[in-house]
Amino acid sequence: MFGLLINDKEKMELKYLLKREMDEILFDLQDDRMDHIVKRAINEKYNILFRLFKRVSTEEECLMYMRVKTNLFKGNHS
Repeated sequence: MFGLLINDKEKMELKYLLKREMDEILFDLQDDRMDHIVKRAINEKYNILFRLFKRVSTEEECLMYMRVKTNLFKGNHS
């Protein structure tokens, strides 16, 4: 486990960067032309960024970026 000491200005910058990256990922995930394997990798990246975001953001901000879990294999009901 690591610790990180940052001031308020650095915290705001970190939140801004995480929000910007998560917004871009959410936009990319809406592209139907993308292969499901690529979408899965992008989704994993989003989850990592969101976990970081939860550490520096308020509950209200986190609610805005929470994703509803969906089945990536909609046609595969085995």
